[in-house]
Parts: sequence; C-alpha cells; structure tokens
Amino acid sequence: MTEITDLQARITAALDRIAGGLDGLSTGAAHASADIAEIARLTEALDEERTANAQLEDRVRTIKQKQDSTVEDLAGEVDRLRIQLAAQEDTVAKLTRVNADLRANNVALRDAISHGVTEPHLVNKSMMAELDALRTAQEADRAELDAVLSELNALVADAARGAEQEEAADA
Repeated sequence: MTEITDLQARITAALDRIAGGLDGLSTGAAHASADIAEIARLTEALDEERTANAQLEDRVRTIKQKQDSTVEDLAGEVDRLRIQLAAQEDTVAKLTRVNADLRANNVALRDAISHGVTEPHLVNKSMMAELDALRTAQEADRAELDAVLSELNALVADAARGAEQEEAADA
C-alpha cells in the first residue's frame, strides 16, 4: 500500500506538472500570437518605409537629372554668349581702328586742302577708309542682328521645350 500511495503521489505530481506545463503553453501561445501580430505589424511598417524610401530616391534622381540638364543648358548658353561677345568685341575693335584711320585721313585731307593742295592720293585713301568704315559698320550691324536672332532662337527653343513638357505632363 505504501507503494500505491507512493505511486499515487508520483502520478499526482506528474499530473500537476503536466497541468502547469499546459498552462505555460497556453500562456506562451498567447504570447506567441501577440509576438506574431507584432512582427506582422513591424514588417508592414518596414515595407511602408522601404516604399517611401524608394519614392524619395526616385524624386532625388529626377531632381538631379533635371538639375544636370539645367546646368548643361546654362553652360551651353554661356558658351553661346561668349562666342557672341567675342565676335562683337572683334567687330568693335575693327570699327574703332577703321574710324581712327578715317579720322587721321580726313585730318590730312583737310590740311592739304587748307594749303591749297589737292592730292588725289589722299582723296583715294580717304575713300578707301570710308569704304572700310562702311563695311565694318555693316559687319557690326550683322553681328548685332545675329545676336538678336540667336536670342530669338533660344526663346523659341525654350518655348517649344516648355510646350513639349506640358504635353508630356498632360499625357
């Protein structure tokens, strides 16, 4: 009988341990389901952040491309304006030189006429200087017209580019 009481005590202790384990399992299962829900929520938040990050990276890439194209456009514009400026400076220098020659020749011609001497050489030289001055003035006018046309072409190109961008945005 002692054996039976011993066995009964052992079986009762085992059953208590099993019951305690089952309670722990049910409590652990509740914690596990809460952990799974938390993991799912955090995974969803992580996916949302990744999506937002990808969108921001796309925006940054788009802005950088736009900035790069703007810088290229501005560099091209600066180069074009430098070329125009150099052409105009050359024309102005030539015009200044030709006008100085014309003035010097006119002074010599006035001196010769005031002394009562008419020299065909000075008249020819004066006519040549005047023709040079007229040609140079014409070149200056042409350079100015080219600059105006260049600006107009740039404005038309900008307007066309803007219209294309608006059409692309509408599509």
